[in-house]
Amino acid sequence: MLVKTFCAAVNGLEVTTVTIEVCMTKGVFYRLTGLADTSVRESRDRIQAALHQVGLKLPSVGITVNMAPADLRKEGSSYDLPLAIALLAAQGHVPVDALTDTMLVGELGLDGRLQPVRGALPVAIKARKEKFGRLIVPKDNVREAAVVNQLEVYGMDNLSDVIKFLNGDNSYQPTIIDTRKEFYEQQTHTELDFADVKGQENVKRAMEIAAAGGHNLIMIGPPGSGKSMMAKRLPSILPPLSLHESLETTQIHSIAGKLGKDTSLISQRPFRSPHHTISQVALVGGGTTPQPGEISLAHNGVLFADELPEFNRSVLEVMRQPLEDRKITISRAKYTIEYPCSFMFVASMNPCPCGYYGDLTHNCVCTPGQIQRYMNKISGPLLDRIDIQCEIQPVPFSAISTLQAGESSAVIRERVIAARKIQEERYQAYPHIHCNAQMTERMLHEHAQPDAASLDMLRMAMEKLKLSARAYGRILKVARTIADLAASPKVQQQHIAEAVGYRNLDRGDWAEKSV
Repeated sequence: MLVKTFCAAVNGLEVTTVTIEVCMTKGVFYRLTGLADTSVRESRDRIQAALHQVGLKLPSVGITVNMAPADLRKEGSSYDLPLAIALLAAQGHVPVDALTDTMLVGELGLDGRLQPVRGALPVAIKARKEKFGRLIVPKDNVREAAVVNQLEVYGMDNLSDVIKFLNGDNSYQPTIIDTRKEFYEQQTHTELDFADVKGQENVKRAMEIAAAGGHNLIMIGPPGSGKSMMAKRLPSILPPLSLHESLETTQIHSIAGKLGKDTSLISQRPFRSPHHTISQVALVGGGTTPQPGEISLAHNGVLFADELPEFNRSVLEVMRQPLEDRKITISRAKYTIEYPCSFMFVASMNPCPCGYYGDLTHNCVCTPGQIQRYMNKISGPLLDRIDIQCEIQPVPFSAISTLQAGESSAVIRERVIAARKIQEERYQAYPHIHCNAQMTERMLHEHAQPDAASLDMLRMAMEKLKLSARAYGRILKVARTIADLAASPKVQQQHIAEAVGYRNLDRGDWAEKSV
């Protein structure tokens, strides 16, 4: 007897429907075909133990299992449940008619319980696209899968429940989630707020500009000046996620297995802060079993690199192309996968090895050569992709001890949203441009060209401060964002002047120090 069940293989963000075919013939053997890896082949032992828990067993006949398409590699334990149900249907314990409109995913424990799997959300999207009527997933995955409408999603605790359900037990009901209601209710909740930050008004201003234009940002200052504290609060002033962005971000976290069992949709922009010992593969993704890296987990959010010079230089260099293209293509001998990675890159660093160069309260013991070597750990091409460079000084005691709260994130976010709306209208004719940071050189001349007086100011600033040529375009992009925050249709002198102040590391004399 030939029986078919349906499941799915997740490869990056692409999902392929997999048909499991079971044929029983004379003999005593178990053959599994279809490019199954070790974890899939081991499913036979898990299935046998799980069936024993429900009073059933594998038949003593010849069993041939094929997983089509046979040329697609099958990895992971999510095929346990559809394999078990196919074997049971071939024995007559489950009606075959109940399987034609059903997709199943789930890992089986030896006690018959269903364990959570990765990628339940993209599998649910694929099931709806392929016109399946219902999807059966482990209980812990049901909320993330149930955000897909027009599809009945059932969360099951164990194999026994699945068998009863497929045999017509009507006591099981699909999980229904009001996706939009839950999403918009959770959007305004933030644990961290800029109101907790005392002083540092110039840095808050720089972060507001970065958020408004989608600019990458680096903060340079001595230890304890609040760099990490403010970076963690940056997502609270970014525009809220759209439903499309949330769905895309949730899919990436679902594939990586980063969603909790009570999570349906990610409603807050991600904030990822990898340690400086991170490897290239962990940062960009890949591996033997391909997984998204930190830059993809930060998609539509913030990637924060604390103590930037401490990162391995080769690790930092792999970010250059993703920062420009906002996607990462991972090519290996056995696979090629593309992950999205549109994120804001925020970094912090000390100005020198001892950390106190330029600090008004401590003496720096580093020589100019040591400072320059320390700064050279960050390559010019990477620094070229960072629009805003902001120096920070420690907060004085008078500011720390004040009881007055700073400006809240909600107030700052309103200004950021207003500036982003201006940019959306400006770039609506460009399909891949959404904010000022993404402008091309041609667009700079069209949308950020300063008047004659502002151009003279920029020329004098570049000559006096010894700014590099790459600073020119960055200054214009930041000036355009400053103008948008002021609701100014033209880039004016004051906007250029403020933007020039955010190119400190481009100054030719930055590391020079009088002895």
